[in-house]
Amino acid sequence: MSKILVLAEKPSVGREIARVLGCKNGGNGYLSGDKYIVTWALGHLVTLADPEVYDNKYKSWKMEDLPMLPQKMKLVVIPQSRGQFNTVSKLMHGDVSELVIATDAGREGELVARWIMEKAGWKGKTSRLWISSQTDRAIKEGFASLKPAKQYDNLYKSAQSRAEADWLVGLNVTRALTCKYNAQLSAGRVQTPTLALIVDRENEIKKFEPKDYWSVSLKTQGFTANYRDRNGNSRFFDMTKAQAVADAADGKTGVLTSVTKEYKFVPPPAAYDLTELQRDANRKYAYSAKQTLSIMQRLYETHKVLTYPRTDSRYITKDVAATLMDRLRAVATGQYKDAAHEIMRNRPINTKYIVNDARVTDHHAIIPTEEAPDLCAMTGEERNIYDLVVRRFLAVLSAPAEYEEVKLTLTVDGKYDFYAKGKVIKNPGWKAISNLDLADDSGDEDDRDQSLPPMKQGDKVRIQSCILKNGKTKPPARYTEATLLTAMENPTGQVADKELQSVLKKTSGLGTPATRADIIEKLFDTFYVERRGKELVPTSKGIQLVGIVPPDLRSAELTAKWEQQLSEISEGRLNDREFVWSMKDYASKLVTSVEQSAAGYTHDNQTRSKCPDCGKYLLDVQGKRGRMLVCPDRECGYRKSVSQTTNARCPNCHKKLELRGEGEKKMFACVCGYREKLSDFEKRKAQSGANKRDVAKYMSKQKDEPANTALADALAKWQAANKE
Repeated sequence: MSKILVLAEKPSVGREIARVLGCKNGGNGYLSGDKYIVTWALGHLVTLADPEVYDNKYKSWKMEDLPMLPQKMKLVVIPQSRGQFNTVSKLMHGDVSELVIATDAGREGELVARWIMEKAGWKGKTSRLWISSQTDRAIKEGFASLKPAKQYDNLYKSAQSRAEADWLVGLNVTRALTCKYNAQLSAGRVQTPTLALIVDRENEIKKFEPKDYWSVSLKTQGFTANYRDRNGNSRFFDMTKAQAVADAADGKTGVLTSVTKEYKFVPPPAAYDLTELQRDANRKYAYSAKQTLSIMQRLYETHKVLTYPRTDSRYITKDVAATLMDRLRAVATGQYKDAAHEIMRNRPINTKYIVNDARVTDHHAIIPTEEAPDLCAMTGEERNIYDLVVRRFLAVLSAPAEYEEVKLTLTVDGKYDFYAKGKVIKNPGWKAISNLDLADDSGDEDDRDQSLPPMKQGDKVRIQSCILKNGKTKPPARYTEATLLTAMENPTGQVADKELQSVLKKTSGLGTPATRADIIEKLFDTFYVERRGKELVPTSKGIQLVGIVPPDLRSAELTAKWEQQLSEISEGRLNDREFVWSMKDYASKLVTSVEQSAAGYTHDNQTRSKCPDCGKYLLDVQGKRGRMLVCPDRECGYRKSVSQTTNARCPNCHKKLELRGEGEKKMFACVCGYREKLSDFEKRKAQSGANKRDVAKYMSKQKDEPANTALADALAKWQAANKE
């Protein structure tokens, strides 16, 4: 009897689907049962071929061989995954009557499955499983309502068009830049505008000239108030004028010319999408975007307590709303018990701020599943992310926060106005469960809420003292990962065209929730950006790259145009092959632009140390884990770690230690001056109770940057790192 073959995206998901479907018989890369065979990819098993597959001449990088414009794009099996591909292919050609695509329900998930099917030559009946969580209930309901795969053909065409266009533009421009400037340079339609955001901000900071300003505040027996002129300005850029106001009010009696009370309420925030969750995790825990996505993936696949992470929606649909009681019961334990029970008692549940069918695309917001969590089985990082999501879920189902805002104006001598405001909480509502910093966000440290005594208009108030404060105007803040994610999500400042701005707002901006983390990581991997604490700072290499790439690639406008057309392809309103042909013309123009450019590039981080492989002077770069010496020659790719930041702490100042040197000369060093040989460190660890195995395990975590990795090898994986 023929069986149904199910293709999942990852082994962990495949095994869970197999368990639910009763597939208990193990095989090499699959599980089988009476009715189903479940197999899986390892992410992508198939990808677009590298240039040298089309022509041997592309093994050498030469400007005269550009642009590379294959007549038909070829697919190849990823060498590291060939064994699993062979397993999947053999199963497809075995005794199966139907294939169920069970890869991630989205554009990239569709591409994963369809490329495998095309390369393996599958021609049979195909259905699509489309679910947003990995619980037993979701899987069973999904298999009970499978969709014909044809319904998603246009989604696949959109995904394939995106991949081919990124290949044509990214690889051609990367080779053109590298050949033109003989430097390890790369560019792409998402990576480069993201880098441009960071570089533009750095330029703003460098050009900024701080100015002195003064503000005036006064103290009374019951409150503090701040001076503001009749135009709303609270800063003086002339100290004598500020001093005149302070002198005029000091020791005087003012009159309350205005006392107002206003009822206000703050609705709950929307539920999490991936980008908002990554922002909050970076603010609260300093997790990188990639780290948060990885943690979310485990909570979704392994623990099954949260729904699909790669979503750009912050709402749920009406049919999901019917499951809210089950989800509330699942989280109604421990510290969430009281809040969850309070929501369940107040029937009907308040879904005003979470249910919106029109604002749900492929997947709804990230919310808890119906599975009860086992917090003891989670790591600390997993508990932190789970806590953020559960609290946001409970908050969005809670009542608005209600308060009474009191504002007053104290006027001195009939012409100097001082303002104060206060807040009386009536009902904390959703803020009682939220765990983020919800302090007043007025932006002016002198305009915060305070407790105000009972007063009425016309009351006279004695001024005890006036204070003159000096400050300096501040430049715009450097990006952190949290603020960069916001800028990538809404990069409309890079685009002048109103229609394209609207496209960016409707789509996902630069990248997608699923790919932004990898895009940011690639900026570190290519040494375009460095981390300084939480701040992201462009390197000289990154700044120069933004100056020499074709102007089109510096802006999010290209992405807006592409997304507009990709959306039309997914809706069946635009031919995908026409789009790809237009991208070939565009890639040709970009190569010509690079070749004819008069811009120059300088290695200003060159050292006097020569590369042992090719003899060129090495470059001093700051990698993700420390300093490295890197060969500038694209065909050499030599790398050597100089120092790496470790998790070991200085016994004097408790800052993280750097590990420097090689072999027996390896030693820890701290900025405070502390030094310790690695051998002494190991002895000290052993004496404190850790055995050699513990120390070895600890040291193995301090991985060096990859050594002797050729640029060509890195760029062979360009598509995976620059996916959208």
